[in-house]
Amino acid sequence: MNEMSTLQIILGIVLLLAAIFLIVAIMLQDKAKRGLSGAIAGGSDNNNYLGNKNGTAPQKGKLLSKVTTIVAIVFAVVVVVAYLFS
Repeated sequence: MNEMSTLQIILGIVLLLAAIFLIVAIMLQDKAKRGLSGAIAGGSDNNNYLGNKNGTAPQKGKLLSKVTTIVAIVFAVVVVVAYLFS
């Protein structure tokens, strides 16, 4: 049996943490901004009921969206690096 290198263990831990974060972050996303899935399932484009008069996402939602995008990119890069070193 092959023993896992330290790099493989670190990459595995990073992948696991990133996957858990992505699941939680996506579940916390604003339900009114579901994009294509909201359009297919009948999501509303009107954000006035959320208290946003101009229809913009709250600052917390914007930050969560940016962090989710960054973690998704890191996740993809780590998958490629792990594949190259396997």
